Amino acid sequence: MNPTLADTSPADAAALLAHGRLDEALSALSAEVRGRPADASLRVFLFQLLALVGEWDRAANQLKMAAELDERNTLMSTAYEFALRGEHERAAVLAGGKCPGIAGEPATWHAPLIRALHALTENRIDETLAQRALAFDTAETVAGSIDGEPFEWIADADPRFGPCLELILKSGYVWAPFSQLRSLEFEAPSDLRDKVWAPVKLTWTSGAESVGFVPCRYAGSERSGIADLALAAGTSWVEHGEDCFTGRGQRMLVTDRAEYPLLDVRSITFGAR
Repeated sequence: MNPTLADTSPADAAALLAHGRLDEALSALSAEVRGRPADASLRVFLFQLLALVGEWDRAANQLKMAAELDERNTLMSTAYEFALRGEHERAAVLAGGKCPGIAGEPATWHAPLIRALHALTENRIDETLAQRALAFDTAETVAGSIDGEPFEWIADADPRFGPCLELILKSGYVWAPFSQLRSLEFEAPSDLRDKVWAPVKLTWTSGAESVGFVPCRYAGSERSGIADLALAAGTSWVEHGEDCFTGRGQRMLVTDRAEYPLLDVRSITFGAR
């Protein structure tokens, strides 16, 4: 006899997840939570799985309940609450509904980079490319090293961001120009949520330090219907016209030397400008 959802266990959900069957894993785990509603560990697992598929509000609810059921989850709840809020801001920015906050001092290239994003959301590809070229031509380049390998310049491989890194800080979603950073230190991925957000310690050029998250996946990957992209196990590119593309799946950083999947990176230091 085939097992029903009520007969499933967290192990079953994990096995389904390991095989990329995300919807089935979510159904199995949701059924398990309904059967054991006071199990905080199940709530934590469900929070992570919901975040993986972009169900931000449902994930926030499970996170809150996990903290209420077990106070040991309070610190995690506090940290990831702002990550979840940041995803709503991120979606609004990338849909062209609002302008991103850009960390640090204003620079002349910020405006054309934002105009390029807005043009892209309206499918004005020629304007996108023109504004993007203006931004890239005037953006400050930064040399440094990534996990000990030197570079003369670094960028996000997705040209929507280029000289900037998407960040979610406690204050909200921002773009951080690489020129405003002294170093980035990433924790090694250890849990499912680390495929959604990479915890990072930042040191700014001012010497100030912050902690936050870098979204591991390009926006929309969570709803792509492709498990490898949702799980940040690969990267693909969507063409919007000649020389115009956006990323899906795991974020990629690119330098004059190589390309780096975000989840493989442990540290980046920035030196000469």
